[in-house]
Amino acid sequence: MTPWVQRLLIANVLMFFVQQTVPGVDYTLRLVPALLLARPWTLVTYMFLHSGFMHILFNMLGLYFFGPRVEQRIGSSRFFALYMISGITGGLLSFYTPNAQIVGASGAIFGVLLAYARFWPRDQMLIWGIIPIEVRWLVMIYTAISLLGLGRGIAHFAHLGGFLGAFLYLLWLERNAGARKFRQIATAPQPAKDAVLGNWRNVNRANVHAVNKDEVDRILDKISASGLGSLTPQERQFLSNFVPPDDRKPS
Repeated sequence: MTPWVQRLLIANVLMFFVQQTVPGVDYTLRLVPALLLARPWTLVTYMFLHSGFMHILFNMLGLYFFGPRVEQRIGSSRFFALYMISGITGGLLSFYTPNAQIVGASGAIFGVLLAYARFWPRDQMLIWGIIPIEVRWLVMIYTAISLLGLGRGIAHFAHLGGFLGAFLYLLWLERNAGARKFRQIATAPQPAKDAVLGNWRNVNRANVHAVNKDEVDRILDKISASGLGSLTPQERQFLSNFVPPDDRKPS
């Protein structure tokens, strides 16, 4: 569990509890686009409200499964910015349905999903625990569903806005002057961390988050077969995050 994923999970669950126990909170904090000038705070607060248990459950599952790896990849501050920008953009695009009453973290979660697909497009997930699908195709399916307006009572423009906000933010990170730091986090080796890989045998696979487990297993198997020298800079950077701190020694 990464820092901001954990904080956002806690915040959403706490707000869901408040919704159920404090009268009027739902009405005060939900987003009605036509009333945004009178209630500007709702552009942020709507992201922390949910219409029911299944609504918050599926949103938080999405955050739990996709969020940690994205946060680890781009860094915690950028991940939080990605989440908030995606949710806010989702709220702004909802002006196409000005009188709708919108709640839910879906726009923000869709932004996290897009970022995941940007970095690991061919990773597979199981729909309903049965049907395998690559993440890139999942994004395309969700986009088509939202564009076609399939399903009732769904804030499709918030979903599309989440995708749009995440896309623009990732593009900005890669193109602006500070993008060099972003690319270094994502792709460049760091000598100090490369030195610890001599203890790669100390990585405890059982403690690796499910989102990262397949990649860690693949890299460790690659070392076993071809040695440390066969790793790419990206693989070295990724694996260095899982070497136990107390056992790190220069190779």
